[in-house]
Parts: sequence; C-alpha cells; structure tokens
Amino acid sequence: MKIIVLGAGAWGTALAASASSQPGRHAVTLWARDAGQVGLLQMRHENQRYLPGVRLPPALAFSAAPLEELKGLTADADLVVVATPMAALRTMLTVLASCVAPVAWVCKGFEAPVAGDIGLLGHEIQAQVSPGLQAGVLSGPSFALEVARGQPTALVAASAHESVRQALVDAFHSPMLRVYASDDMVGVEVGGAVKNVLAIATGLCDGLGLGLNARAALITRGLAEMTRLGLALGAQATTFMGLSGLGDLVLTATGDLSRNRQVGLALAQGQTLAQATAKLGHVAEGVYSARTVVQRAAHLGVQMPIAQAVMALLDGLLTPQQAVADLMGREPTVEQLDLAT
Repeated sequence: MKIIVLGAGAWGTALAASASSQPGRHAVTLWARDAGQVGLLQMRHENQRYLPGVRLPPALAFSAAPLEELKGLTADADLVVVATPMAALRTMLTVLASCVAPVAWVCKGFEAPVAGDIGLLGHEIQAQVSPGLQAGVLSGPSFALEVARGQPTALVAASAHESVRQALVDAFHSPMLRVYASDDMVGVEVGGAVKNVLAIATGLCDGLGLGLNARAALITRGLAEMTRLGLALGAQATTFMGLSGLGDLVLTATGDLSRNRQVGLALAQGQTLAQATAKLGHVAEGVYSARTVVQRAAHLGVQMPIAQAVMALLDGLLTPQQAVADLMGREPTVEQLDLAT
C-alpha cells in the first residue's frame, strides 16, 4: 500500500513508523507543514521534538509539500491519514475533498465552536466540507511513544464504509498492533473526545490524593457520562464497553504519559492552566474539548456533572477542592449506565 500520513506530531510519526516498519508491505510518506522540521527528520531519522530517542525506519519517506499541493501528493495513495490536531481537521478535509483514496483521521475531540455554533466531531465536519469522501477514524487506547517503540497495542478502525475499515486494517494491523473494525463512527469519536475531559478530572483526583476508591468511582461515573452523550448523538451502546470507550478512558485517565491527566495533576498542585499547558509541549485536547462537551450535552438534555466540573475548573470558576465538593455533594440517585439502545 501507498500510505500518506499528514502531520508529523507524536501520533502521526508513530503511525507512519509502525506502517513503514513492515518490510515490503507499504510505502509510507510522512508529511509536515514545516519544511524545517522535515529537513531535520530526513537528516536525523528521529522526531526529536515529539518522540526523542525513537529511531525511525529507514524506508520512511518525508514531504513538506505546500498545502495546495497535497492533492498531487495523495493522487495515487491507497490510504490518507490525517494526524493533525483537531483544530486543523476542517482545513485538511477541505483540501482533501476530492481525494479518491480512503481518508481517516486520528485526532480526538470536538472542534472549537465558531460564532456561537455548536462544536462538531470529525465525522460532522467531514459531512460539511467533504461529503463525498470515503472517510473513517482510527482510535483507541494508545500512547504514541509505545506504538513507536513497537509495544503491543490495540486500536479500532471505524467507518460506515467497509473499504475504509479494511484499508486501515491492511495498513496498520501487525504482530504488535491489532486493529479491530467497527461501523460505529459516532461512538468511537465520542469516546475519543470525552475521555480526554475525564482524564483531566482523574488527574485532579489523584493529584489531590483522594485515593483509589475515588479514582475508580470517577472513571466509572465518567464512563456513564460518556455513554449518555454518545447515545444521544446516535452511537451504539456496546461501543463504550470497547477499546475506544472504556479502554481509552482507562489508559488516558491512569497513564502518566497522558497529557490530559498531567493537566489535572498540575491543577491539583496549584498551578494555573497556562502553567500546566505550557509544560506539556503537546496539545491536551481535553482542555479545548471540555466546553464543547458540556455545550453539546446541554443542547441534548444530557447530564454530565463531571465534565461540567472540569469546565468550571478550567475557567477558574472553581478551585480543585470546590470541584470535588460539588461532585460529592450531589443528590443521591440510582446507578444507571444507560446501556439500553
């Protein structure tokens, strides 16, 4: 297969390296907007900014073609993967609107609302700007560093089109990277977006030293919030028990490689949001998605108290201690995971 990966951050680089490391199977090109970054990648065969110490496969090619030339770069591709942050997905899908190859994205989150509009998920953006694409999403519990190192990982390829699901499986399935197929694109995207917000809450919980009981309760009730929102948006309930729901939530909420968890830990230590994010050097999508998650939930009449507390914390309206007190002070209710379709 000829695979083009657009975006040379940690995740784009890791996926390109994984596909390129399968000898004789794929010709992979990793694209970046910054020609200087591409020059360093070509010279060092290492992404020192995002994946320091990871040697990239010799067969991996690089490109810094201008954005307007991406149509030519992807003309004879078998698969195009968009690995930019969520904020750039609309631009990339607009450029790729006439692409004949399957297109999938790996960014997780909601687009920031513009001019009072409701922030959108990736499949909703694609329906607006490139409705003719054969499109999908690749998601699941995965830290880029571990994928780049060839450590065992499982992902889910979701699309309404069987050809897209198969292209993603053919591109990335390997002895160390299992790829499962799903037709529930909505559920996979909701899981990938909401887990980032919940990971901030779990980092806060751990940073305040509230204990393992509190962490378990927070993750479980967070899963209920994620499921409620997903069902309201048309997702399948069982998706949230799988890799892109429970799996990604557990990883991002408890793994110290999680940028969103690190934000919560930093806020618990008294740092400002600006201080917490400045230290990361990467995008923490939960910071940008929290408001949209809460807004989409309110629009649909879905209760998401944990996400709401995270948004208030990020806005400076609550201290970490107040956020915990508000959640613990809610009225008793019946436990319900909302798994009915």
